[in-house]
Amino acid sequence: MSLPLPRNAFACFALLGAALGGCSDEGSGPVTVSVVGTPADFAKPLDYLPDPGSKLFLEATAQGLVAFDASGEILPALAQRWIVQDEGRSYIFRLRRAFWPDGNKVTAKDVGRILMSRIDMLRRLDPDGPLDAVQDVVAMTGEVIEIRLAAPRPYLLQMLAQPQMAVLSRDGGTGPYRRLAQGKALKLVPVERATNESGDELPVPAWQTRILRAERPALAIVRFQQGKAALVLGGRFADLPLLVPAGVDRDDVRIDPVQGLLGLAVMGQNGDRAKLLDDDGVRRAINMAIDRSQLPVMFPVGGWATTEQIVPGQIDLPGPPAAPDWTGMAMADRWAQGQAVIKRWRSEHGDPPALRLALPTGPGATMLFGLVRHNLGTIGLAVERVAPEEDADLRLVDEVAAYDSVLWYLGRIGCARKVHCSAEAEAALQAASLASTLDERMARVAQAEALMQAHNGYIALGAPVRWSLVARRLTGFTASPRARHPLNHLFKSTN
Repeated sequence: MSLPLPRNAFACFALLGAALGGCSDEGSGPVTVSVVGTPADFAKPLDYLPDPGSKLFLEATAQGLVAFDASGEILPALAQRWIVQDEGRSYIFRLRRAFWPDGNKVTAKDVGRILMSRIDMLRRLDPDGPLDAVQDVVAMTGEVIEIRLAAPRPYLLQMLAQPQMAVLSRDGGTGPYRRLAQGKALKLVPVERATNESGDELPVPAWQTRILRAERPALAIVRFQQGKAALVLGGRFADLPLLVPAGVDRDDVRIDPVQGLLGLAVMGQNGDRAKLLDDDGVRRAINMAIDRSQLPVMFPVGGWATTEQIVPGQIDLPGPPAAPDWTGMAMADRWAQGQAVIKRWRSEHGDPPALRLALPTGPGATMLFGLVRHNLGTIGLAVERVAPEEDADLRLVDEVAAYDSVLWYLGRIGCARKVHCSAEAEAALQAASLASTLDERMARVAQAEALMQAHNGYIALGAPVRWSLVARRLTGFTASPRARHPLNHLFKSTN
């Protein structure tokens, strides 16, 4: 999908674009990629997930058992094939021949140990997701492992394709690329090499090499405009307003058709702020005070829709997701109700404290802050902006769904994430994990979804925005429903 930016904006910057553009060898040389992030994304990728830089680095250098292609389909990765047995309670994977960076062969025992450690870690954050039923990961032979489940989980493969499930040792992973330092950038070369008739490895063609940088979005955009990068990945709504003044050709902008969460999580706090946010009426007033109709004006992304609901559609629910009880109410009426709630709270407790809103840097985030501050100010609440790492009362959630289930949405804003949560909803989710039938499980999940929607612990705004800048040379690049762009799938020819 291309970004519908105004044509006159590009005309204004035509001369600037010509001045910035220079000669490069992108037509036949290595593919230079800039991903929005910092060098820490490459140094400690597991610590910085879900940042786009750490995701891309793990995807390129430390594949899991399976992977996503750009269209969102599951592909073999470290596992060359697999079978599902026992009515979905046993997944058996045969590993392909692979080696660690130190030259030692990767064994099923290595992979099983690493995966079980990751599964234990992820279950603490997502206790009701597809990994909840995993009982063990067993090495059956040197090349075969089995994942045993207590009950079928249809989204297990999608979860195994996440970067959190990358198989890597202290020295790195198994590919598809091997990293080499190149100044402040990384040089990535394919692990698997073509050989001649004698079995000797042939030189890697330049076009199969990747030069990877993690950098600020403004610098990445300039590098692309100067012809010094063929691809920019990891763009989000916060950086979107940078594209027009930079003079980016709208045909170079690709928007991924992703689903997920873009909204504000109400955080559990102590003191006066906890007293304010523990009030059910106050959380409801905050949620309905946001004028979502202004967001498409601020972020003119074609096909992007706002939402008032946690779950964007029915997905795997037995019926449509619950809607807020104020859906369809005019903004003036919503603000009037919110004003009455805050007036009541003030009469009982005094002036409410200013709410701290944690947002990333970037002009898009500044625009969102302005909207939230104005809307909440209309009902009598003050808002101040803080950095993402600081304590906050409202915190931005901006993530693409890892798997196609309502359980991902509920888990991402549940009690385990320290979001202001509903005890009744958590109990329903726990009951779902113990359900003996699929129908019973989904009925419990639907109950939890309705309770979480009514609790107003999360303020939904819309789907996440993910954009890329793509040179015409990259004939294999495809807009991705997972926002995943494997670096070995950038050309239509096999690489």
